[in-house]
Parts: sequence; structure tokens; C-alpha cells
Amino acid sequence: MCVNYITVSRQVSFDWFRTPIEASDEWRDEIYKDRLAPFIVHDDQGNRKALVGSYGFVPQRHRPFKKLTPEEKAKFDTKVAKALAQGKPTPEPPRIRMDTMNARAEEVGSKLNYKRFWLQQQLCIVPALRVFEPNWETGVHERWAIELAGAEPIGLPGMWRTWEEKDGIITHSFTHFTLNADDHPLLNRFHRPGEEKRGVAILRPEYYDDWLSSTNPEFARVLIELRSETELQAFAAPKQTMDKDEVDDAEPPLAEPESALQASLF
Repeated sequence: MCVNYITVSRQVSFDWFRTPIEASDEWRDEIYKDRLAPFIVHDDQGNRKALVGSYGFVPQRHRPFKKLTPEEKAKFDTKVAKALAQGKPTPEPPRIRMDTMNARAEEVGSKLNYKRFWLQQQLCIVPALRVFEPNWETGVHERWAIELAGAEPIGLPGMWRTWEEKDGIITHSFTHFTLNADDHPLLNRFHRPGEEKRGVAILRPEYYDDWLSSTNPEFARVLIELRSETELQAFAAPKQTMDKDEVDDAEPPLAEPESALQASLF
């Protein structure tokens, strides 16, 4: 799945997607889980407008609390006691990890987090310049970029929702769709060996408004597609330094086979 992409500037949003971004929010060029980024919807008159929300359908602050082991609970209680002793705000219990940056198009109508919004057709377009996928062909993780062959901006078919925060402010979050890519000549090169290959769906520009105005899940499903190998280009795109949130989302190395581990011990 794609958990990292390059978003567009306000100028590209206006020039390519014909969508002005009026929100005052700022965002980084490179987007990871829970980072703010623009996405495009239709307003009540059927015109395109941009909103800004967090990448991932269920933001970290809204995920269920984790069921703690006795050891984890003891550590958390210690943190709470220390905060109280220092007169600081008490920490919040840890929440479970949920990766909702991508939604599997084949299952979106049945998954708890997505079903209601899919049936309501609360659809959006996630504007991007390129997406990143993990390539394990050498046996180690390498970050690769995928973009259209002409390097023009891309519109990812997505879905969005709103949240009411503790202070009453309304915020937004979004996800985008993937499809099985086991038989795709290019996209099946990505992700871990032995895992299902998933590819990022990319809308065709002539269907942007059809997608945004859809009220029929079956009609919308037809518009979710993988671009052909000839329409895409991919290349290695290593990143030299990473922020903490990027490190947290990076894929760990492949587990070393038991036989190799034993050989290394003797």
C-alpha cells in the first residue's frame, strides 16, 4: 500500500485541477500518516473546492485505546504519577495502531471504518505529483517513486469524512483507494515478497467530476482503476533523512531466515 506521497501546491491545484485552495492551513510537500494535505470535493452547487485534512481515514487521536499488558500499564501509571507530581497534564493512554491511509476498493463496502461513507458516496480526489512504494527486489527495502509517464499531476480517487474535536472544532480526514496488482507488470514489483501486491488507483481527468458527483457506489467503483504499465513510470527514490513520524511508518527489514541466523551463530 502507499503510505507516502508528494502533494501539490496551491498553484498546481488551481492550474491543473481547476480548484482554488482557500483554506489558511499550511502543509508539507511530502505527506505521511496524520499529516495535513489538501483534497478536492464538490460543493453544494457541484463545483470543485479544496479542503485540508489529515492523511488517514481514522486519525491517531480518534483511534481506540490500546489494551495494555500488565507491564505496559505499570509503565503508563508511572508516567501519570510523574506528571501529577510535576504539576503537568497527565498523558493520554496509548492508542492502537491503525493504517487507514489506503482503502481496499474491493472491500470498502463492507469494512466498519469505511462502509457508511462509501454508501453515502462521500468521495474526494487526492491531488499528488507522485506516490512512493517499497521495493524489496534486492532483499532490502528501497523506496521507489511512481508517477504518470508524462509526470503530470495525478488525482487519486479517495473518500473523506469529518470529525468533531473535543473543543468543538470540525476537522477532516481522507483516504484513497488501492486495487489488487498481482498481475500488473509494473506494480507487482512492489511490497514484500509473499504478500499481496496492491496498486494505487489513479483517476482519469475526464472522470474527475463524475467521481465527485457520484451517488451510486457501483458507478463509482467502475472509475477506480490501475493505470497500465505504459502509462506509468517508476524509479528508485531513496530518502536521506527522515523525521520521527516517517521513521515510525517505515517498513522494518525482512526477517532473516532461521537457517541463515543459525549459520551466523556458528
